[in-house]
Order: sequence, then C-alpha cells, then structure tokens
Amino acid sequence: MKPGKSAEPQTATLAEIAREAGVSAPTVSKVLNGRADVAPATRSRVEELLHAYGYRRRRAEASRSPLIDLVFHELESAWAMEVIRGVENVAREAGLSVVLSESAGRLTPGRTWADQVAARRPHGVVLVLSGLDGSQRALLNSRSIPFVVMDPAGDPGVDVPSIGATNWQGGLAATRHLVELGHTRIGAISGPSRMMCSRARVDGYRAALETAGLPVDPSLIVAGDFHHEAGYRIGLDLLRRPDRPTAVFAGNDLQALGLYEAARELGLRIPEDLSVVGFDDLPVARWVGPPLTTVRQPLTEMAEAAAKLVLDLSRQERPSAGTRMELATSLVVRSSTGAPPAGAS
Repeated sequence: MKPGKSAEPQTATLAEIAREAGVSAPTVSKVLNGRADVAPATRSRVEELLHAYGYRRRRAEASRSPLIDLVFHELESAWAMEVIRGVENVAREAGLSVVLSESAGRLTPGRTWADQVAARRPHGVVLVLSGLDGSQRALLNSRSIPFVVMDPAGDPGVDVPSIGATNWQGGLAATRHLVELGHTRIGAISGPSRMMCSRARVDGYRAALETAGLPVDPSLIVAGDFHHEAGYRIGLDLLRRPDRPTAVFAGNDLQALGLYEAARELGLRIPEDLSVVGFDDLPVARWVGPPLTTVRQPLTEMAEAAAKLVLDLSRQERPSAGTRMELATSLVVRSSTGAPPAGAS
C-alpha cells in the first residue's frame, strides 16, 4: 500500500508502515513514543511515512501528560514574564502544569527538544516568537500534539494556528501621536528585521509619516534587537547627530528605557528635549521617570488566548487550519511625550 492524495488518515497499520519502512513494528512504536534509541535515518524514514499516511494515534494510545509546553526563543526579560503569567492562568484553571523551554536565541527549537516533547506527550505546545521545521511538525502531528505560535517571528504558514497583535496599527498610533504633538523629525529604533512584528511596527510608523505628508528619512530608522542595550547604543548615535530627532518611536519598552539612559547621559530632558514612545506597556513603563508613553500590547491576554486555543485543539473542539487571531493594541499616553522644543520640530 502506498500513500497518496486519496489516502484517508489511519488507513495504514503500524505493521504495514513498518514493512514499508523496512523496520520492525516495535521500532515504529518507539518512534511514535519519542524513544531516543532509534537511528536518526530510521526515525526520519518512519516519520515521513507516518506523516504521509496521516497517521494519528488512537485515543487509547494518546494518553496525555498534564502539561503545556511553553517555548521561548529567549527567556530573559519582563516581556517573557507577562507571557508566562498568561499561560499559567489557563493551565492552572485546567489543572495542568507548564514546562518552560528556551531555544537559545534560535527561531526554531533543536531536534532534541522535539524528541523530549514527544516523550512527554503534553496537551499541547505554545511557541513564542518561534516556529517549527517540517520534521518537527510531522513529529508532533504524528503524536497528536497540537501547537500554537504566539507572536510568530515570520509567516507561520496557513496551516499553523497563531496568536498575534495589531502591530501595524500600534506603530501607526505611536507615530501619529508624535506628529499631532508637532514633531516632524521622528526617529525609530526597530526590532530585528527578520521578525514580522518588528517590520509591521515600522511599516505603521512609515504610514503615519506619509499620511501626514512628512518625509521618511531612512537614516533615522535603525534596527535593534529588542534589548535595553540596543536602545542605549542606537540612542547615543541618533541623539549625537547635529540634526538629531526631536522624538523617537522605540520598537519596544526595553529599547525605550535604553534610550532614556542615552538621553540622560547626553544631558537631554524627556519630554522637554526629546519625546519617547515605547511598545508593549510592561509594568516598568509606569514606574520610570517620567512614566513612558507606549503602545499596549496585551501580552498576558495573548498568552491566555494561545493556551486556550491549544487546549481546544487537544480536545478537537476547533480546527487548526487557518486559525489566526490578532488582539488589539492601544496607545497609552503618559509623561514621556510633549511638544518639540522651541525652534525645533
């Protein structure tokens, strides 16, 4: 029997898949259960056949551990804490625990991680700013382990459920606020250009300037990495220019706080000499001096939505294909923005 477009899920038995792969049925069972004692080439061949036949473990086989796997590409900031809080809220209500993983800055977890998840058999996986390659998707699908991407770094694909925010609208609102205050020379410190959310925020920034009839100066748009140090370093470069901007839209709150530090070092007052807008509305945005005007990204609510979606998928209560949710962002005006200094715009 050969798989094809007309093949229905579960039409092949494990014995038939084993025969076609040239291995024993126990070896196929080991692959299904995430056992490590299978040669990589054999595992790959078996997983391809499982995926080709659309094999899903029967409900009796698919006993789940009381877990949700939460995967970050980096786990080192207050931003991550807001996401953890949201997933924990949903897991606690469902009587589940959360397993945290970090992929050390990579946007795709390593193969060892996928094997570990398959062995744990959680209710589902929430990936933050991360994704899966084809073999990892096939591995999780073959174990009936659903996954959802929150704030995907790139295009997750039409068949991957995802939760995001209205990043373009947020960048537009932040920049429009500065334009309405009278600023015409507005800088932007974006996040990594490879990340979809970062590009969308800068696109919103550009749209606000163009709509107001203001030129977009590419030299005032600098890519950061969403960390405090990048905001400080790029901020020093922007603010030392003889034609420095009178306002800056930072791609997130951490970079905005780095910009605060750069401004203080150069003797510039916020907002009298420089207006600053961030993005995220982390708790620290309310505590700094002056309190930071920022775009609120509902991180906890996004994480809750991702966790609820992955649990719904584990119960087969909604289809995964094409599921894409975007939660609204909103501008929160505080004390870090004001009119440009006299004689400047």
